[in-house]
Amino acid sequence: MSDYALLARQLETLLDTRDWLTNAAQTCAFLTHEIGDLNWVGFYLQRQPRTLVLGPFQGLPACNPIPFDKGVCGAAATTRRTQRVADVHAFPGHIACDAASRSELVVPIMHDGELWGVLDLDSPRPERFSEDDQRGIERLMEIFSAASDLTKPCNVTG
Repeated sequence: MSDYALLARQLETLLDTRDWLTNAAQTCAFLTHEIGDLNWVGFYLQRQPRTLVLGPFQGLPACNPIPFDKGVCGAAATTRRTQRVADVHAFPGHIACDAASRSELVVPIMHDGELWGVLDLDSPRPERFSEDDQRGIERLMEIFSAASDLTKPCNVTG
């Protein structure tokens, strides 16, 4: 079980620039090394209408793009709510980028009331993510958002 209070303090210290790209890359590396049983950590960004595009990540090459009507990431983008999936194979419309992934946690990242993107965590272990993990990762994404200039390079409506 992760100590999310400690991870929050460490992430606040790590994110020492306002540049979202640097902070996203640092956050992915940090989460990959500090949280166990993960096989993919990354950001998908809303850079096209109702579509997520791949951002910084750690892990195997990933699926790109992801429409809002597909997969766990699409569900998080559409609902603007965290998706915690115990068994991705039971999730309707799951996108299998890595056949080893068994559970998933996707946290939407909002900026000025608009969807900026999502953080996607995959695990090869079924039922990997608990409610504590969800709250902890949501808090880490609040820290990421507060530390970063989350601007969109183009005018996108959701």
